[in-house]
Amino acid sequence: MRDLHQTSRQRYAQYRERRREQRSQDAVAEHDKQPRLSRSRTRPIHALLGGFWAMLRGRRWLLAGALTTLTIATLLQLIMPAATKVVIDYILTDNPGPEGLPAWARVSTDRSTLLWTLAGAMVTASILAVIFSMIGRWRMTRLTKVLQANLRRKAFEHAVRLPLSRVYELKSGGMSSFLRDDAGGAAELVFSLIYNPWRAVIQLAGTMIILASVDWRLLFGALALIPIIWFTHRTWINAIRPVYRDIRNSRTLVDSQSAEAFGGMRVVRGFGRERGESARFVGLNNFMLRQEILAWWRSRAIDVSWQLMIPFASVGVLLYGGLGVINKSLTIGDVMMFSAYLIMLLAPLETLASTATAAQNNLAGFDRFLDLLEEEQEFGGADVGARLPRDQVKGAIALRGVRFRYPKAEHEALSGIDLDVRPGETIALVGPSGAGKTTLCNLVARFYDPTEGVVTIDGADLRDINLADYRSLLGIVEQEIFLFDGTIAQNIAYARPDSPHADIERAAKVANAHDFITETENGYETLIGERGVRLSGGQKQRIAIARAVLADPRILILDEATSSLDTASERLIQRSLEQLMKGRTSFVIAHRLSTIRNSSRIVVIENGAITEIGPHEQLLELRGHYARLLRMQVEDENDEQDEDALPAILPSSR
Repeated sequence: MRDLHQTSRQRYAQYRERRREQRSQDAVAEHDKQPRLSRSRTRPIHALLGGFWAMLRGRRWLLAGALTTLTIATLLQLIMPAATKVVIDYILTDNPGPEGLPAWARVSTDRSTLLWTLAGAMVTASILAVIFSMIGRWRMTRLTKVLQANLRRKAFEHAVRLPLSRVYELKSGGMSSFLRDDAGGAAELVFSLIYNPWRAVIQLAGTMIILASVDWRLLFGALALIPIIWFTHRTWINAIRPVYRDIRNSRTLVDSQSAEAFGGMRVVRGFGRERGESARFVGLNNFMLRQEILAWWRSRAIDVSWQLMIPFASVGVLLYGGLGVINKSLTIGDVMMFSAYLIMLLAPLETLASTATAAQNNLAGFDRFLDLLEEEQEFGGADVGARLPRDQVKGAIALRGVRFRYPKAEHEALSGIDLDVRPGETIALVGPSGAGKTTLCNLVARFYDPTEGVVTIDGADLRDINLADYRSLLGIVEQEIFLFDGTIAQNIAYARPDSPHADIERAAKVANAHDFITETENGYETLIGERGVRLSGGQKQRIAIARAVLADPRILILDEATSSLDTASERLIQRSLEQLMKGRTSFVIAHRLSTIRNSSRIVVIENGAITEIGPHEQLLELRGHYARLLRMQVEDENDEQDEDALPAILPSSR
């Protein structure tokens, strides 16, 4: 948890200092042609554009159609200012008057007829421009939504296949923020990077061609604005995208912290930390707002420059055009048309500048999206390996010379593990907390690969077997039960969503869950809330057991599967579990040793190594660690019984 005593202002001051230092490092790297040290802009613009263009593969025809209709609409809009010159010079005045019109355009010499004809043509052009513009915008909107769904799907499918250690580093709320804002917002690049700039370029090119046909000096004046655009891009845009990326990182942190607080609300309220969690949220949120204000000021610097440029340019056109009218080198219609086209010239330039600013936010999100896709997936991500037909699996599991160290851990969690498990054998794992029992089961489930040694099934290395086929053989009930927000039936049928209701009910009866399920509001269709919040701990445990029963696994892993059950319920389902484990290779982790006496063998693990192995009676004869654990548990149970009897034994205090 972050320092709650540090205010958002202090964090922001430190952030600005880090940002200034980073710009200095980037400047040195740019001067010396060295790689940037910053992770704020990991990719140059051409790499981002190339990656985005690749994402459009298969949908570029839709993009081409939208840009075609947009081009037609933009060109039609360019007709309007030219009509101003025709009205003033050829209809309203005699400079040169109706006789000056080309023969193909002189539909009449009557000024009123010409005016009505021109008005009709302008209305028609405007209607066509609106129609083509709507068609193009609809196609681009459709493309954006399709691309948005595709990017989110890619991000989700890649994230769920990351190594388990990496998944644990991703906070659930932060991942939701990433899928919504980064992956979804990257699709907006269709508008900010293609659609709006394309319209601006077409309008800019068309305006320049028209100005050049009337007065070449105006064309050179327009071209002089291009270096200004380049300067604003180099000066400001490079400084904006890193800030937008930092804002997205902060938003991810805010979302993850708020999701964490509400997910642990029982703990928050139990320790009276509502005010503290609120203060933490406000501090993180205020820090993000300060970053957003910084980005706003840097973006407004570009807007202000263009707001100042438009009136200066208008004054320049009035002076140049007015002098031309006085010198009779230009007409009043020319000046009016120049003014209209000046606005149409500066508008696309302003659009290009503002679009470049807005695109940095989306590019920052797309940069983070590409970061995720570059992360290596679990076991290389390739869905390869020998297929494993379910009906041919015997279930013999072997661990040979297995050593394992968790990523970033200093010490090994398991060392020198050798264990052969026969098909259908039940192996109980016993030992102190942190000894490596769950780690061994994680290797059996192939959540991780051993650092050294091999884990095999029926003699085949798990690394050579199709991962999906192998995982389909597993049934797991963990100590920390996780249920999904849905109905009871949906949670039981999670591994087999198409299971008939009769099978779901049968699994619930095996897990001793049917009775309490039928007593709920809607029976098997009762909604249980996020993480099963509407159920008790014991009820959630039995739902998880029913889920494993319905999966009909070949290999069963029970990690403290009865830890949340009371003694009566535990006894009721113990026989059901014994029936479930028959014919299945089972690994059982239990601290309550009375539940594992009938296991085929008991494996004692201490400090990541196997110290004892054998049936219950054999380990008792060894008088080793297992015998000591059992003796302590029996003594504790006897002590509890004695304490219950104390009130009857002690004399009354009266």
